[in-house]
Amino acid sequence: MFNYEQPSMEEKEPTDYTGLIIVAMLTPVFLLFVVLDKADMGLAACIVLGMAMVAIRLRWNLRKHVWFWAIIVFVLAIQLPLLSIVRWPQGKDPTLFYTMPVGIAEFLLIMGAIGLAEKIFSKGSSSDDAEE
Repeated sequence: MFNYEQPSMEEKEPTDYTGLIIVAMLTPVFLLFVVLDKADMGLAACIVLGMAMVAIRLRWNLRKHVWFWAIIVFVLAIQLPLLSIVRWPQGKDPTLFYTMPVGIAEFLLIMGAIGLAEKIFSKGSSSDDAEE
């Protein structure tokens, strides 16, 4: 009646543990801020770094280019003062309410910077490929 195809073992892709790896890498960062009695700042740092890691993972195919890592370092460096300059609210306000927009902005900024850099730097490599 129904024609269900059984997926073969060759078609099955391995499980992607990226989310678990990101959480494992960010846990010590958050715990450090908790020990310093700045849990709200730690959560903000973890959200921003986590969104940056997701953006890096999405463009992981560019990891062999020096400009890719230079863009990541530059964007994180210009946003590093954000954690110390901004007074994060303490108290009853839910922390995600004011840190998640910052994390989303971080993600969009990194993706936009990488996309722009890719357009700039790929023009030279595409013309080199056409000559060969």
